[in-house]
Amino acid sequence: MKKKRSLILASASPQRKKLLEEAGFEFEVITSLIDESLYQKDGLSASEYAQLLAQAKALDVAHKYRSALVLGADSVVAIDDDIIGKPKDAIDAENIVRRLFAKDHRVISAVAIISVADDICEVFCETTIIHPKKLSAEQILAHIKSGDWRDKAGGYGIQDCKDEFVDSIEGSFSNVIGLPMEATSEILKRLL
Repeated sequence: MKKKRSLILASASPQRKKLLEEAGFEFEVITSLIDESLYQKDGLSASEYAQLLAQAKALDVAHKYRSALVLGADSVVAIDDDIIGKPKDAIDAENIVRRLFAKDHRVISAVAIISVADDICEVFCETTIIHPKKLSAEQILAHIKSGDWRDKAGGYGIQDCKDEFVDSIEGSFSNVIGLPMEATSEILKRLL
């Protein structure tokens, strides 16, 4: 009989925490302390970059809690070949939102599930295509004033503005929130 592993979420994201809770998983949150600015995206595709960050976050925590199963995740937004991260400030957020809501864009969430003691390292990513609504200048300014863009890849959280901002999506809705739960749940159930 295999020993039940403890699960750690290596993310401070309240959205990822909520998604795991809603799926019925028991886990502890221990935030990774990596400095994302040290990881260069030059020469990497959006999915490669997201996977690099997800794995770095999971490994940071997994090395301290070697027998646990550690889940690290990262989400990026891509338009054309450009990777769009979290806005630096309100001006950056406004520029990003104006660009993203002018045409279709992709949300890529990468997940790394690691246990050092059991030599487990599963890394994958999922892509969802967003078909945005055309936003008015007033809608964009109201969004920026609300502050809902803070700490969100692409400057928005779909859970806060789906009906107002999004015409339709192709792919996993939870992926856009930050954790592709269909695939993540399947892997966690197998490994826990």
